[in-house]
Amino acid sequence: MSEAATPGSTPESPSSSEPVGRITRRFRRLADRGELGLIAYVTAGDPSLEGSEKIVLAAAEAGTDVIELGVPFSDPVADGPTIQRASERALRKGTTLASVIELVRRLRTRTDVPLVLFSYFNPILQMGLERFAEAASAAGADGVLATDLTPEEAALYCAAMGARGLDTIFLAAPTSTDARLAKIVRCSRGFLYLISRTGVTGAQEAFPEDLPVLARRVRQLTKLPLAVGFGISQPAHVSILGGIADAAVVGSALVAEIEKAASADAAAAAVAVRVGILKRAAREGISRRGTVPIRSSGS
Repeated sequence: MSEAATPGSTPESPSSSEPVGRITRRFRRLADRGELGLIAYVTAGDPSLEGSEKIVLAAAEAGTDVIELGVPFSDPVADGPTIQRASERALRKGTTLASVIELVRRLRTRTDVPLVLFSYFNPILQMGLERFAEAASAAGADGVLATDLTPEEAALYCAAMGARGLDTIFLAAPTSTDARLAKIVRCSRGFLYLISRTGVTGAQEAFPEDLPVLARRVRQLTKLPLAVGFGISQPAHVSILGGIADAAVVGSALVAEIEKAASADAAAAAVAVRVGILKRAAREGISRRGTVPIRSSGS
């Protein structure tokens, strides 16, 4: 699809001849092993960009399959208090979208773990779609999740990201209708992020009863891997998800470890321990996964 696409249009499925990115390769390996993936979210720049580099490398070494690097934003309406505080700390340190992209560049020289830029749309728009896509791709990012961008307004964004080989990851909520889920699916590449519940991010004790229903509805529309996030913090959560999704997203629980650590080194160590525990639950969960091959197509 070209940049001249109409605002309400969506990108076509990629050709089978297109290169397969790191995210798709990682999910294919997980599927071959019948293993649930673990996606770790950290706010870039908290406690500092240098600290974030240590934390990401520690998480990758401990077994996380994908890293989401949160771009701090001044009005994080979808985030709970833990990530809001992390964004405030990162912004006070002067963290910007450009500096987060530079962090990606440094990380890419030291790890092959897939890296997703997790941002509100405003910073991307302020940088410019083309400039952002070029910079993120050149730095070694693998995907982008613009948390407040709707599929109806995403045509130019998807075209710019897709032209640089960046997966466009979108959110699907329990309140999404089947028609809206179909629109979300058509825009999505890499994996689809299922929000486990309505509201903001933050740890919770149990999953909503309608989560398996949402996963079944989405699976009727796409072969993309499904990642479930919002509220996942305990090994029991990860274990149960093995029968529902392809990956668990852990964010606030890791950010909380960073917040209470006395130093960046201590934060990296604490995150590594938490990731190791959760990844063991993913490998040994009560619901072993099947080995159905995962396609890279968005439909």
